[in-house]
Amino acid sequence: MEFKDREFIPVLLGGDINTYSVARAFYEQYQVKTYIFGKFATGPSYGSKIIEYHPNPKIDTDDYFLQTVNGFAKKHKDKKIMLIGCGDSYVALISKHKAELEKNIIAPYIDFDLMNSLQQKETFYKLCEKHGVDYPGTIIYDQSMGLDFEMNFPYPVILKPSDSISYWEHPFATQNKIYTIKDRKELEKVIRDIYGAGYTDKLIIQDMIPGNDEYMRVLTSYSDRNGKVKMMCLGHVLLEEHTPHGLGNHAVIITEPNEELMMKVKNLLEDLHYVGFSNFDIKYDRRDGKYRFFEINTRQGRSNYYVTGSGFNVAKYVVEEYVSMNKATEEQVERRMQISLVVRDSLFAFVIAYGFMTSSFGFGLSIGQTAGYLVAALAPTIVVAVLSKELRIPFLRTYREHDAVVREMGFKNVA
Repeated sequence: MEFKDREFIPVLLGGDINTYSVARAFYEQYQVKTYIFGKFATGPSYGSKIIEYHPNPKIDTDDYFLQTVNGFAKKHKDKKIMLIGCGDSYVALISKHKAELEKNIIAPYIDFDLMNSLQQKETFYKLCEKHGVDYPGTIIYDQSMGLDFEMNFPYPVILKPSDSISYWEHPFATQNKIYTIKDRKELEKVIRDIYGAGYTDKLIIQDMIPGNDEYMRVLTSYSDRNGKVKMMCLGHVLLEEHTPHGLGNHAVIITEPNEELMMKVKNLLEDLHYVGFSNFDIKYDRRDGKYRFFEINTRQGRSNYYVTGSGFNVAKYVVEEYVSMNKATEEQVERRMQISLVVRDSLFAFVIAYGFMTSSFGFGLSIGQTAGYLVAALAPTIVVAVLSKELRIPFLRTYREHDAVVREMGFKNVA
C-alpha cells in the first residue's frame, strides 16, 4: 500500500467505526496514513493498513491528551496536524484545550462554552423552538423533582441522559444508551439506578415516536471557520444496531435530500456561528408528517462514511479550508477573476467608444487624430472599469457563493 507525503498529517482520537471512516476518507482523497490515539487496541481501526494505531487508557484525560497530541505535533513541526475527535469526550477535550495546542495543530471546533452548552439537550431544544425545528414532546427531569411528577404523554416513553459525557463516566450493570420505558414502575427504577451510580445532571423523558428503524434520518453538516455551512448530507436509516451500548447507532443508510428540513438546520447552525462538523438524529413522525430532532452531536456522526460514499468526502472539507495544498487560495482565485472581468469589460468599452468616435475605427486618420480619439475613448472606459468593479464583481461573487452552497449541500444531485 502506497502513501503520499502531504503538507498535513491526520490525527484522530477514538477507535470505533467513526475513526476508521474518517481515516478511510483521508486515504481515499489524499493517500495519507492516519495516526489514531485510542483507549484500547480493539475495533475497526486497530490493525488497519491505512492507520497507525496507538492505544492508551489515559488518552481521554486532560494531561495525557495534551502531552500526546502536542508531543506528536512537535515531532512533525514541518506538517500541519489535522486533529479530529471521534467521540463526545474527545471533541470536548480538543475544544477545552484549543489555546494550549501547538501552533501547527488544526482543531476545527467551536469554543468550549458553546460546545458544553450544546451537549445539554435542553439547550438544543430551545434552539429548535427558535428556528422552527420540531422535536418530541419532552420533560426535562431534575433530581430535585423527586418521583412524584406528571407526564402529558402516554407510555411507552424514551429516557436518556441530558449530558452523555457525564453519564458514561458513571457506569452501572444495567446501563444503556437509551431506555424504552413501558410503565411508571420501570421509569422510577431506571431513574434511581442512574442517579444511584453517581450521575447528577438532568434526564430527558420524551414521547416515543412510533415506527421502526426505517423512520430514522441522520443529517451531517460541515461549517467553515466563518460559521457558514458548506456541506449538508441527509441520510435515510434503514437499519440500526440493537445492542445495549450501541442502541440507536446507524448500520445501513441511503442518502435522501430534503431541502426544507436542511435549510432549517442551516439557519440554526449559522445563527450560532457554528464551526466544524455537526450531526443530528431525526425521526419521521407518521402521526403528523413532521421530522422530529432528538439531539445535536458536535462532531461527525459515528456512521459518517455514508457522507463520503455519496460523494462528499468528509476529509476534503477540512483539508481544503485549512491546508493550502500548494494551490491558489480562494482569495487569489477571486482576485484573478476580478482583474480578468474588469479588463475584459474595460477593453470592450474602449473598443465601442472608439468605434462611435471614428466610423472607420481609425483607418485613414492621421496619427494626431487617432491619438486624440484614443485619449477621448479612455474616459468612458474608466467609468465602465469602476462600475464593473463596484457592481458586476459583488454580484458575481454572491451568485457563485450561492451556487456553491446549493451544489455542495446536495439539494439537486445527492446520490
